[in-house]
Amino acid sequence: MQLRHSFSPPDNARLAHLCGPLDEHLRSIEAAFGVTIHRRAEQFRIEGAKGTPQVVADLLDALYARADRALGPELVQLAITSSLSQVQRAKHPRKGDSPTEEAGATLPDESPDGPVLHTRRADLQGRTPNQVSYLRRILSHDLSFGIGPAGTGKTFLAVACAVDALERSAVQRIILTRPAVEAGERLGFLPGDLTQKVDPYLRPLYDALYDLMGFDRVGKAFEKGLIEIAPLAFMRGRTLNHAFIILDEAQNTTPEQMKMFLTRIGFGSRAVVTGDVSQIDLPRGAKSGLIEAERILKPVRGVSFTRFTAGDVVRHPLVARIVEAYEAAQSSKPVPPAEPPAAEPPR
Repeated sequence: MQLRHSFSPPDNARLAHLCGPLDEHLRSIEAAFGVTIHRRAEQFRIEGAKGTPQVVADLLDALYARADRALGPELVQLAITSSLSQVQRAKHPRKGDSPTEEAGATLPDESPDGPVLHTRRADLQGRTPNQVSYLRRILSHDLSFGIGPAGTGKTFLAVACAVDALERSAVQRIILTRPAVEAGERLGFLPGDLTQKVDPYLRPLYDALYDLMGFDRVGKAFEKGLIEIAPLAFMRGRTLNHAFIILDEAQNTTPEQMKMFLTRIGFGSRAVVTGDVSQIDLPRGAKSGLIEAERILKPVRGVSFTRFTAGDVVRHPLVARIVEAYEAAQSSKPVPPAEPPAAEPPR
């Protein structure tokens, strides 16, 4: 299918920003949608599978409207992700989707209905419909679960909600925890004191805090006890009142650890549990506390679950394709044949 598309009145500066350096943005769109884009001045010819050129034209219109200044690669990739997720919803509508809803490209900051968070990042908000729902559920439930692949913003958005709650004095402190489980490798003896031993496991949480609050403010918050980061094993026996608690990498908890953590929640507290059930690093045969918690707690009032997919990945678009490839491989993985019974030893 071929579609001709043009911009009127033409604006050379906007067209340059839309296409990017050496047509970088157009090449990204071509790779993501499997189309070919030919351009001469303001005239575009888009070739691709049936229906796809129109989706690409809508995306170009949305980007052109924002092209009064240079468009960063991140914004373009997020716009591509948004358009691709709308295409997927049109092909496979979910329960509750409106059949009359128009499919058009939506750029990340065009969702005024999303929650506004008070952090150092003034532009922080959900960039996919699932992320917006996740934020709303965190703000409206005492216990929220975010489950999905890497790059979907589960931990970062949870930390943003925690920082927002602390800024608004809705809580008195932030507590971030995760199980100290090795990701497949054997690290052996780690030198240093307790903090130095567990820091490598908690580094992603530090990175999110530095991004949302700034290095100096995070340091002062640690000194005042407003932020605490600890391995999950140290949660036993505590009651956490008036705190925002985040359990990250929850797929690596055992059912006993998960139950222990969930029963730490005290008055005036809010808890968020995040994890990726496709990356479990527990010993072979051990059950994941996250999987069991989802099965047991789904009908419990006051608990919410948000399931992320590859369409919610907001990292490099290659990450989404990697996630989809692994999911496809796992779903088509043949069941290994049963081992034959061992032969009896000769008498």
